[in-house]
Amino acid sequence: MAARNAPTGRQRRLATELRRMREQAGISIQEAASMLGADRTMISNIEAGRTTVSEDRVRQLTCHYKCPNEALVDALADMAASRRTKHWWTEYRGKLPDGHLDVSELEHYAVRIRTAQTVHLPGLLQTEDHARAIFELTVPKLPRLDVELRVAHRMARQNVLVGDNPMPYTGIIHEAALRLEFGGRAVARAQLRRLAEAAEQPNVTLLVIPFSAGGFHGAGQSVLYAEGPVPELDTVQLDTALGANFVDAPTPLANYRSLLDLMEQSALSPGDSRELIRSLAHTFRED
Repeated sequence: MAARNAPTGRQRRLATELRRMREQAGISIQEAASMLGADRTMISNIEAGRTTVSEDRVRQLTCHYKCPNEALVDALADMAASRRTKHWWTEYRGKLPDGHLDVSELEHYAVRIRTAQTVHLPGLLQTEDHARAIFELTVPKLPRLDVELRVAHRMARQNVLVGDNPMPYTGIIHEAALRLEFGGRAVARAQLRRLAEAAEQPNVTLLVIPFSAGGFHGAGQSVLYAEGPVPELDTVQLDTALGANFVDAPTPLANYRSLLDLMEQSALSPGDSRELIRSLAHTFRED
């Protein structure tokens, strides 16, 4: 097993699940190490994400832990196997904060994504000019190269919604986010047209919470809920002032699923949401 300095979000999640499974089985680190004929340091490093772990070793551990969930074991083994795969976002390593890359990885491996935005529009549906206008307002101010790197990265993320096997996506957006101007009226108009076009894709569902809905659950929230290959591997990503924050504990995940369900109930239908987006686009006339 090779040591590594900076495990990815997916590697950390594999480590967390193996630790969680061991603890649920009531097995100590020393006992787990003895089962494999290894020392406790190896188990500690695996569970901290400090060393890689093979698919076979994952299956050995989960067998010792007597995990009855075969689908979860298969998914964990797949996570271990993916350590050998290089993806497009690796070219940004060292150029962008790790959280940006972890979001890319999370979206790539998700089987479905749900988001909720009340101020900003979903990154997966932003135009280049809209994204640039947002990054130009970052505090402290970013150098031009860093702005362009973030814009290029955000545009590349959007490929998960197109292609031969586009990911199912549901985006909940408050009307306030649709009315905010980033980059001027022409940019805002193009951005709303982009949303209207995306809403026509069979894998994309956009739901707008109108001002007429009044108060609603999740006001002020910015949530990305990524469904994994099994429910146990679902992940929530939250935007914070310090960067991306990831949630994977069962109870918070259940709470966020309920929150998104309630937010959807406050939203217009997909058809009415599209019409509102188109109508608002017409209000942004030429400067």
